[in-house]
Parts: sequence; structure tokens; C-alpha cells
Amino acid sequence: MAAQETLTTISPTTNQPILTRHGPTSADLAALPQRAQAAFLKYRQTPLPTRQKIVRKALQLLNDRQEELARELTEQMGRPIAYTAKEITTAVARGEYMLKISSDALADTPGEPQEGFKRYIRKVPLGPVLVLFAWNYPYLILVNSLIPALLAGNSVILKPSPQTPTIVEQVQKLFVEAGLDEDVIQYFHCGDFAKIEKMVQAPEIQLVCFTGSVAGGLAVQKAAAGRVDCRVGLELGGKDPAYVRPDLDLAWAAEEIVDGAVFNSGQSCCSLERVYVHESVHDDFVAAVQKVVSGYILGDPNEKTTNIGPVISKAAAVRIQTHIDDALSKGAKNATPQNKSFTSPPATNGNYIPPTLLTHVNHTMLVMRDETFGPILPIQSVASDSEAVSLMNDSQFGLTASIWTKDVEKGEELSEMVEAGTVFVNRADFPSPDLAWVGWKESGRGQTLSSFGFEQFVRLKSYHVKAYPGA
Repeated sequence: MAAQETLTTISPTTNQPILTRHGPTSADLAALPQRAQAAFLKYRQTPLPTRQKIVRKALQLLNDRQEELARELTEQMGRPIAYTAKEITTAVARGEYMLKISSDALADTPGEPQEGFKRYIRKVPLGPVLVLFAWNYPYLILVNSLIPALLAGNSVILKPSPQTPTIVEQVQKLFVEAGLDEDVIQYFHCGDFAKIEKMVQAPEIQLVCFTGSVAGGLAVQKAAAGRVDCRVGLELGGKDPAYVRPDLDLAWAAEEIVDGAVFNSGQSCCSLERVYVHESVHDDFVAAVQKVVSGYILGDPNEKTTNIGPVISKAAAVRIQTHIDDALSKGAKNATPQNKSFTSPPATNGNYIPPTLLTHVNHTMLVMRDETFGPILPIQSVASDSEAVSLMNDSQFGLTASIWTKDVEKGEELSEMVEAGTVFVNRADFPSPDLAWVGWKESGRGQTLSSFGFEQFVRLKSYHVKAYPGA
């Protein structure tokens, strides 16, 4: 008999163990989708207003407990305590929007009127949904799939990152308290992909929603490849670009872009990872960025004055430093301003990487091609709008992009040529719930959020009814 898997969460702040969880036995794993199927057969009969009432109550409970949940997030993934509660409130707001539009999004679509006939298309739930989600914004990522899945009438099995294991435990508890049968939301802890593969291949599972790396997404896609009846939604990596045109307030743009690049230590799929600046304002923009970065505080995430905490792991810190070293070896300049907190991080053995500003970069460098997932801001000078757009599109990723300009009409015009699922003008790093969150290229498949975010959680069923002759 195989030994039961033990998973240990390591603090990014101290690199000491803080939590331990056990993976399921083979029997437990096999029982999960069976229980999910039984729960689904009952839950799908629940009227939409009842589902909406449960979701509304659960979101209220989530919001009420944000301080407790925020402390857990800071401990487990290292985001400063000044910001973790905001993830909960944003997740709740996102869920409330999906709740608000759910009646219309899930409504029947009438067919062409014809005397003696009634035709319509109904959106019916799929069945058990498997959600595999990441640690960097666990509540936000989870809400994107969990809320529409439940509103549509599906049961759900959750598999969190071992870095943030308590998320699923808290969420299941809150939804049960809100009136949901506990088997409608189940979870398991696991780091063994062979077991995840078995879950993907369980015949009861009708949809897999995965958020994580490209390699992880490809592995999930391959695991499901032998099944016709299992859908796969993937939210993967990003290398999101920004372009600064010469017509705007550089100090304002610098504030916004630095925040978009280094918030959460740059550990977001839609962080700004490369910035192109028109050559006529390049030097002034770099100076404006230096002024902003000089005011940031790298430090203990438990301190409310800290802006930037540790990155998630030693391996992540090594990868980020490799990108920096590769760029410097190829001619980049480290233009990071003097900042005492950057050179004297807490002596806690944490994974501290300071915000790092690189100039004289180009596309031969890892930092301009591969996802860094760290607080690094590389800036490249460009001669024109067309050069900027060409470089923005020179990537295997296509999650988001942003154009910064006083001429909003021109910004929208340039947006038409940018290859990304979301294009911002004068904003970045903000998935809006009324817009589809969708990755192009290797950034993903499928979509969440907006009315389109319900589509992967339902299948269409057409009804064609003819009146009985003479009736």
C-alpha cells in the first residue's frame, strides 16, 4: 500500500514549516468524484433563486471574516498584511457581480417564433467540476470558477496549492454555514500529479479549471486528452507589456506602472513584466520610476508599513535573480535607486527580492521573454508606436497589455493591434468582473468573469415542442 502523502507549507518569510496536510488515500481519492456526482444529481434540482441565496450568504460570511483570512494569507504566501484583506473584499465584490448577472446569464434563449411551436435553448449544468488553483491570489482565482459553477448548478471539487491549503477549508466551511450540502463543495490536498491525473480522468468529472504554469496546464490538458466528455479551462502565464507614449504626465504613469509591476512582489499572471517607453521621454520616465521605487519599503509582511514582502520560495528567488543576472550579463543596467530597506531586509531567512529597475534591455534577455513572476521592472526605449506594438506582440503570451497616453482615442486605436485577451488604456493589473478574463496564445484557453464566464459551466440543450394537433 502506498504511503499517504504529507504536504508541508513553508513560510516565505522564515523558510520554516508552518502547516502540514495529508493527501487522500487511493480509496478517498476514488470516492471524491462519486460523492460529487451524487451531490450534483440532487443540487441541480435546486432552483436558481435558492442557489443565489446560498451564494449571497456565503459571500457575506466571507466578507465578515476577512481579517482572519487576511492573516492566514500573509502567513502562508507572504503578501504584506496591509493588502491581504483587500483580496477578500475584491473577491466578494467579484462574486457579487457574477451573482447579480446570473439570472440573465443562465436564462433560456428563445427560438424563432412560429405558430404551433415552442423552441428554446436551455443552459443546463455539467456535473462535477474540478478546480485546481494557485497560491498567488487564491480567493480571487477561486471565485472566478466557484461562483459561476455553483450558480449554474454544478458540484465542485477543489484542489488548492500546498502553499495555501487553508483556503479550501475556509471556503467549504462558509458555504456549508450558508446552507450548501457539504458534498457539493469537496476538497483534497495533493502535490502528486499522478493522483491529480486520476482525478482528471475520473468519468464523473465534466470540467477541469486550472490556474498555474504553462507546463502545469499542458500536463492537465494531456491528462484529459483521452476524454471527449471532459472540458478543460486553462489560465496560465503572462509576460504583460506596457507602452508609455510621450504625451502624458510621467509622474502619474510611473506611480501606476510601478504598482502594476511590483505589487504582490510581482507575483501575478497580469503583473507588468516589460515596459516600452517612447525614446523622447525615456530618461525622464526612468527618473520618475526611480523616485517612486525609492519610497517603497521591503520588509516583514506582518508590518503594516511594508509595501513589498518576500517572494514565495527559495526556488522563485533563484529564478528571479537568474533573470536579473542574465540581463546584466547582456548589457542591461541596474537603475534601481538607493533604498535602505532593499539592502537591509529582515534577518529572518526570508525570500526577499527588492524591486529592481533594469534599463538598456532587449528581447535577447530572459527578463523580456520568459515569465519572471517577481518585482522586476525592465524598461526598453522605442522610437515609435509601431515599434512598441511590434515588441508588445513579440511574445508567446497574450494575457493583458496596457497603453498609457493622454490621447485615449489613440490608445484605443493601438489596442486593436495588440495581441492580448485584455488591453487596458491608462490602467493595468485589474481583471474587471464585467469583462471576459481570457488568455490568448499560451496564456490560456476558455474564459472566466462577465456573462461569458458562465459558458464553460453549462451545456446547451435545445427544446423543440410542437402543439398536439387539434389541441
